[in-house]
Order: sequence, then structure tokens, then C-alpha cells
Amino acid sequence: MTFVEINQILVTRFPDAITESRDNAIQPFIVVKTESLTDICRYLHEDSRLYFDYLACVTAIDNGPGLATMEVIYNLTSIPYGHDLMLKIIFPRNQDKEPLPVVPSVSHIWRTAEWHEREAFDLLGIYFEGNKDLRRILLPEDWEGHPLRKDYSAQEKYHGISVRYEDGNAQ
Repeated sequence: MTFVEINQILVTRFPDAITESRDNAIQPFIVVKTESLTDICRYLHEDSRLYFDYLACVTAIDNGPGLATMEVIYNLTSIPYGHDLMLKIIFPRNQDKEPLPVVPSVSHIWRTAEWHEREAFDLLGIYFEGNKDLRRILLPEDWEGHPLRKDYSAQEKYHGISVRYEDGNAQ
């Protein structure tokens, strides 16, 4: 099934949930409203024409304080049908001292999401509501901040170990 066909199925089923779709990008993608994510993912997984049984990757992007948005990207594959799909959500990023941005977890649909969401939580500070094991996965529990955020400033030392160069950049 082609990207255009998959997109048409989703637009027909969820007419108010798709905010953008690009089939002319290097990797075609569909942007959906954050509040529609779990319904769309469940449909992609359960519909017999689509059957996206494999969540290959969940990754996230901080677009920085200027754009004030973040993105979570889901790379899906249907192993039996051999088609792929990139799905995105775009949402407001939090500012310093504000609570972390909250998006729904898809770990109840694809169990592999649990680990991918933990990585995005750890490194970018995105809270995945419904993930039953949302804790740091790469950094120590007492690490300050989320190092892949555009406005991250590395602490001088961590337990007495220098973590910054003289120019202020993280090592």
C-alpha cells in the first residue's frame, strides 16, 4: 500500500485529526493532533488493511525556544504487508521551571514504545502519560536537566567529576 493510500484511509477515518501530510518529503510523513495520537495508532495497528505491527523507533526533537515546539516521531512498519509510515505529533515545549510537556504513551499498543519513550523522557524531558516505567534510561536518576534540549546548560560537575569544557560546552 502506498503512502497516499494510507493517508487517504486516515483522512477518511479521522478527518479532524490530520494536520499535515507530505508525500514529497525525503521520507513522507503525517502530522496528527496530539490528542488523537492513541486512537490513530490503535487503528493503524488493528485495521486489517494496514496492520502496522512493528514500531521501529520513537524519537523526539526539540525545535528550540524560538519555535517553542517539540516533536515526537513514530516510525511504523507492517511486516506482513511491507509498508512503512512516519507519524508525527508537534506540541508546545515547556519553558524553564514549567512542568514537562505531556503526550500520550503508545506503549499499550506497541510494547517496544516503553523503552523508546523512556529515552525521549530522559534526554528531552517529554512526559509520556500512561507509560508504566517512565524513568531515566541512560542518565543517572539524579542528573539535572535533559541534555538534548536546545536550551540545555551542562552542570559544572556531577559528583565531583567535571562535565564541562572550559568553553562551557558539554563534554
